[in-house]
Amino acid sequence: MKQVVQSYRTGVLKVADVPAPRLSAGTLLVATRASLISSGTEKQLIDLARSSLAGKAMARPDLVRRVIRNVKRDGLKPTLEKVFAKLDTPIPLGYSIAGDVIEVGRNVTGFAVGDRVACAGAALANHAEFNSVPKNLAVKIPFGVDEEDASFVTLGAIALQGVRLAEPTLGDRMLVMGLGLIGLLTVQLLKANGCQVIGFDPNPERVALALKLGADAAVSSGLAEAVSGFTGGYGADAVIITASSKSNEPINQAAEASRLKGRIVVVGLVGMTIDREPFYRRELELKLSLSYGPGRHDPEYEIAGHDYPLAHVRWTEQRNMEAFLDLVAAGRVTPKALITHRFAIADAEQAYNVMERSEPHLAMVLTYAPERAGEIVREFFPAAGKRVARSSGETSVAFIGLGNYAKGVLLPALAKCQGVRLATVVTSTGISAGHSAEKFKFATAATEPAAALSDPDIDTVFIATRHDTHAALVADALNAGKHVFCEKPLAVDDAGLAAAVDAARTSPGQLTVGFNRRFAPLLVAAKKALEPRSSPLVMVYRINAGAIPMDSWIQREEGGGRIVGEVCHFVDALTYLCGSLPTEVSAVAAGGMADAVSILIKFADGSTGSIVYSSLGDAALAKEYIEAFAAGRVVQLIDFCQLTVTREGKQTTTKTAQDKGQAALVAAFMSAVRNGGEAPIPLIELTKVTETTFAVEEALRSGAVVSLS
Repeated sequence: MKQVVQSYRTGVLKVADVPAPRLSAGTLLVATRASLISSGTEKQLIDLARSSLAGKAMARPDLVRRVIRNVKRDGLKPTLEKVFAKLDTPIPLGYSIAGDVIEVGRNVTGFAVGDRVACAGAALANHAEFNSVPKNLAVKIPFGVDEEDASFVTLGAIALQGVRLAEPTLGDRMLVMGLGLIGLLTVQLLKANGCQVIGFDPNPERVALALKLGADAAVSSGLAEAVSGFTGGYGADAVIITASSKSNEPINQAAEASRLKGRIVVVGLVGMTIDREPFYRRELELKLSLSYGPGRHDPEYEIAGHDYPLAHVRWTEQRNMEAFLDLVAAGRVTPKALITHRFAIADAEQAYNVMERSEPHLAMVLTYAPERAGEIVREFFPAAGKRVARSSGETSVAFIGLGNYAKGVLLPALAKCQGVRLATVVTSTGISAGHSAEKFKFATAATEPAAALSDPDIDTVFIATRHDTHAALVADALNAGKHVFCEKPLAVDDAGLAAAVDAARTSPGQLTVGFNRRFAPLLVAAKKALEPRSSPLVMVYRINAGAIPMDSWIQREEGGGRIVGEVCHFVDALTYLCGSLPTEVSAVAAGGMADAVSILIKFADGSTGSIVYSSLGDAALAKEYIEAFAAGRVVQLIDFCQLTVTREGKQTTTKTAQDKGQAALVAAFMSAVRNGGEAPIPLIELTKVTETTFAVEEALRSGAVVSLS
């Protein structure tokens, strides 16, 4: 399919051919008929992508601070690898479309194939021939509303949310500052609400259009005098700022134009340094509008599909979208009057050239050929244009999932292995699959796992998707006879673990999980320093994990939480160090915090392991620290770059560059695949380590000691 994409590093914008996106649970697959280019929002994104690294840093100081924290915690090299991997990720443009439903995912009700829908969402409702859109970001298009009008649904919802926050009443005299797309829609929405409306914009043509669309007055200069005359000297009941400017002038002009106890709502991106005096003297109320409305930026609402009860949240973003289209159907709002340009999706670059040349324009709509709706292609061959068989002696590898870790760690480790052919990369979106195939020279880009699992030429699959998908993909790949490298964790629940383990026991393929720390050179040296021994070990593993926002995917159901998703690493490292399986677990959380825990594990040989995992620390401290005590010996390992061995009163310290064992694990796995040797990590250890993380969660819930069978 065709999709508009831009490189965040270089700023180059193009219409790319990529696979159609995968249909997921809770989503609709929509064949796009029209998509709206939002000049203001998209121009800002394009300009940011085209700016230098310094310009990007100045625009996002919050991200710069995060990078500095990561450098202190993880080191310069791994942090820079993550940063440049992020910069290399292409940006999908667009966030407001209309089209037809052609597939309906699981857990979706209220929609059927053939429904006409309007959809919203950055990186979801893209300028693309097909889009997979979560159900709460789609609404049915009313009878009598065509796709071009409906493609304004996102901007309409943004304008409507600003109007709702202004709390207009019948007859209120309202000022709209900034008569771009959202401002002009706001004018019509306020008129539909029974208000008297004056508009302001420095562009006389926008002023004229506002008057044509129903504004009672509109000016391009002399704002204070115009508002005073329009309101009988009292000032506006409410001001809605829909302008876009770095200047603080709009918000301070709004204060001067307001009446006593008036209301100001900021919808556009403007400077926010206010002059206190007019706000104080008039006791003004200032609000910032959150985009489309309640639910915006809440992954539980937008992605997971959990709606807010109407009785408690009357106007969600989805209900705002519906209300806007109802007003369009009633003829109270006329979006099509704002369209100045139309381009076919194949010619989309011309639309952005109009923006670049600052040619007069307002709304630009991209159109899509209806006959393309039946051409859903989820496999694409960027180099040869067709499937290419592997050469003799090659190990043919597929990746299902290719996030920053897979790009920055797994692929470079795999590149060091001989005789490897990158056959297929599978990601959920076509833009990611297409870019990854082109950048890393995969022969095939796809959005369905079946493209890799059903290909007889592929014998090895790396799984690097979201955590809740691991177990099912592992089982499917093993049952298809593939060798499988699964990023941790192996599973997030007992049922998934059982399915994966059962498949591993019967499959001819090897199974390895990304428990890389046991392959770290200094941990291998630490184990050697503790042997031979006849007594158990006392082990302490402290992790300065740092905080992760509660709305991060890792904290949600798809991530399985930090115990299952990350603590598995540390359980495995201790299991390796003592060479024995966990048998018993107890755990306690600090103040009920699930990511600030103390864990005690008993092992079959009598060894004990204490894991202190904390999100409460300071990033300046080393992230990981291990101490292990044996009879007459102590090892201390700091962040996998410094090992101290104390024996008979003498200390020996070894310092190296940080190496957590990722490359060695990949090499061991590929050697086992090619030579038919034993799996790098025994299946029983993969199983017990995963079961131990489940037991930790049970111990935290119950407060009891949990035994492992």
